[in-house]
Amino acid sequence: MLNFIDSFLDRITMYRLVLYELIGLVAIAIIFGFLGILPYSPGSILFSTAFILFISLVTNGIFSKIFDAPTNVESAYITALILVLIVPPFNNTGDLLILFWSPVLAMASKYILAINRKHIFNPAALAVVLTALWLNTSANWWMGTTVMMPFILIFGLSIVRKIKREDMVLTFLLVAIITEVFFTIFHGGNLVLTFKTLFLHSSLLFFAFIMLTEPFTTPPTRQLRLFYGGFVGFLFSPSIHLGTLYSTPELALITGNIFSYLVSPKQKLFLNIKEKVKYGADIIDFIFIPTTGRLAYSPGQYMEWTLPHDDPDSRGNRRYFTIASSPTEDSVHLGVKFYPQGSSFKRALLALDEKTPIVAGNLAGDFTLPEDKSAKLVFMAGGIGITPFRSMIKYCIDTHQNRPITLLYAVKFYSEIAYFDVLEEAKKAGIKVIITLTEEKDVPKGWTGKVGRVTPEMIKEVIPDFKECIFYLSGPHVMVKGYKDSLQGIGVPSVHIKEDFFPGYV
Repeated sequence: MLNFIDSFLDRITMYRLVLYELIGLVAIAIIFGFLGILPYSPGSILFSTAFILFISLVTNGIFSKIFDAPTNVESAYITALILVLIVPPFNNTGDLLILFWSPVLAMASKYILAINRKHIFNPAALAVVLTALWLNTSANWWMGTTVMMPFILIFGLSIVRKIKREDMVLTFLLVAIITEVFFTIFHGGNLVLTFKTLFLHSSLLFFAFIMLTEPFTTPPTRQLRLFYGGFVGFLFSPSIHLGTLYSTPELALITGNIFSYLVSPKQKLFLNIKEKVKYGADIIDFIFIPTTGRLAYSPGQYMEWTLPHDDPDSRGNRRYFTIASSPTEDSVHLGVKFYPQGSSFKRALLALDEKTPIVAGNLAGDFTLPEDKSAKLVFMAGGIGITPFRSMIKYCIDTHQNRPITLLYAVKFYSEIAYFDVLEEAKKAGIKVIITLTEEKDVPKGWTGKVGRVTPEMIKEVIPDFKECIFYLSGPHVMVKGYKDSLQGIGVPSVHIKEDFFPGYV
């Protein structure tokens, strides 16, 4: 069942998944309003939705023109729908102020409160904080009701699994619950009532799954994200206050956003295409030249790439790709696999010329080399999963690091071997490179490498000291899972296995 879910999630971008699920929550709320299960009429929810969406899109377009910045329409939709679900639905003309100003302030914050075109605060959270201070009208988080919780839970868990942020969300929930339990006991309150309120009548789950996980305002590495989750979880408690200022979910989040900004990379790059190198029938290495300074990153990290184009399909105009180049190189490499029914983003990328820039930002990732240079490393790559290892290997070669590395690289055909030049360099530098061709019927004459899929027997054969190694796995989700199962089956502990983050390939 999990394999089916992961396969489905790999075929949709994170942003579109969030967008569709927010639309689903609004639709369910409208149905429940019609049935009288929620205290809001379908008309009031529909009006609020249409009004906030219209104001958001217009405002986003205006600020995009003013700041000459590429628009992410799906981002505007997501922010608007979050506001629909947390500000009070339309009831009378007095509600128009918050319905108007919350989307205006949310969209404005992405451009005005941004440094190097990277916004600092969660737009929806900041908007409701500002409207509360200015208009004395606050968000009521009305979706946090018992009847909505099953849907929030199901949708939210799919988002968290998609972006692999279970640990951050769990840390947030644990700290938030422990903090609230502490204050309940301290004030002599009812614990049963506290738990009932937290899980059935509050914003806790919606906040954790939808707002806390926004990638642009979360830290770049796992340890920092865990601290961030715990920090926001502590501040989430309404018992936390500074004088007469009591904490709210939105205040907790924007305070956490400040911490996140301070510890996160600030750089956003504009790059122009220099060259396209094709490997096999469907793998292309895009080589870019930054126009806004050199990129600072660790080998193996990834970035979010934005390519505005006409008529984007349901998968949007943004993707996460691992950086295939080394920080020692002047150019930036991006290895991409293409499919017959590829996305509009991939088609636009394929047609990219020297006149059209692509934007890269939101640098993140823990799939990096360990500090201990004597640690025995095994890089296991499948197909386009070679990209982070190209970065790491090239970095080790250029910086003369004699790390004990073995690369086990599986591809279908000989023609699909990517970055052959770097692999040859690696061999000369003392790195053990093992390539296996998985399509046994198409092995070329004279091939001296391995043949067949990577099995536990092959791992034990080519890496006899496997129990002493740290394994890095990168490739399609199903392949990575198979590798992990094989390694655990032969006695490799989980702590010695690292998996790359690939939120989708299409």
